[in-house]
Amino acid sequence: MRTTAMGDVAMLPHALRALCAAYPDLHITVATQPFLRPFFRGLNVDFLDVKTKDEHHSVVGMWRLAREARALGVDAVADVHDVLRSKAFALSMLLHGIPVARIRKEHLAKKRALGSGGKIEPLKHSVVRYCDTFRRLGFVFDDPTPAEKPDWGTSPMGEKTGRWIGFAPFSAHAGKTYPMEQSVRLVELLAARYDRVFIHGGGGEEQRFAEEMEQRYSNVTALFGKVRFAGEMEVIAHEDCIISMDSMAMHMASLTATPVVSIWGATHPSLGFLGWGCDPKLTLQAEMPCRPCSVFGAKPCKWGDYRCLRVITPEMVLKIVEKVVR
Repeated sequence: MRTTAMGDVAMLPHALRALCAAYPDLHITVATQPFLRPFFRGLNVDFLDVKTKDEHHSVVGMWRLAREARALGVDAVADVHDVLRSKAFALSMLLHGIPVARIRKEHLAKKRALGSGGKIEPLKHSVVRYCDTFRRLGFVFDDPTPAEKPDWGTSPMGEKTGRWIGFAPFSAHAGKTYPMEQSVRLVELLAARYDRVFIHGGGGEEQRFAEEMEQRYSNVTALFGKVRFAGEMEVIAHEDCIISMDSMAMHMASLTATPVVSIWGATHPSLGFLGWGCDPKLTLQAEMPCRPCSVFGAKPCKWGDYRCLRVITPEMVLKIVEKVVR
């Protein structure tokens, strides 16, 4: 079970891939929100839809979901979310004699790393924490290898010619969002250098920025509204490189073996959230005493200007992209 935080859900298929390889006859059912199913493309798994905004919103709703799971004949539960909803679900299963293993997030170790100036002993990766949860149910298997490039045919953006670059400057939090003026400059540099540039993002201000760039440059495409969620993953699979923040786009790229140049501000890759299989040498981050200031990026900047992101210039980003594409 993992229902929210899309980047964290996108890391789960890596662990399931390793589990499925070791136990090909194991029947796995993923309890998550229906729109997140594309993350699990290529895996032989079933789904138990969790409708967090409707009938499964409350604790009672999760007990109802547990009844649905028991009707499927579930033998064990791996709670890789460990929030109030999943705990209610797990308790109901435990009371009916079904074993449950919960993820161990090590919140204290992550909090101790804050404000360390980036001098962090790398913590266990989230994908490994998922694997460890399955292992506590008795399964024995190795950590997953990086994903391989999928063969999904032609991109929804048409036949690929030349070099394609993705750019995902957004996140749910300001501490993980590339500053607007720098994003504008980076799109200018990318559009001048590469055949097609795709801007990944959502609606609202993100959509307005992307569409403005699309109008300004003939080889820039704003993806929001043009492709569905599964289609966006297919576009990423065809990109030669994607520039991403500590956000869902990085983890989507890790599922398609697309190289990622990642930009880190408030958060830090050593806390265990770097895309699985992504090259640590392709990360861009400033060495500042206040970094990281947040585990998930939600904490406001103590200086008010997110200087950790502003010092990472578009020219610095382009230099790394050029190395990747070459």
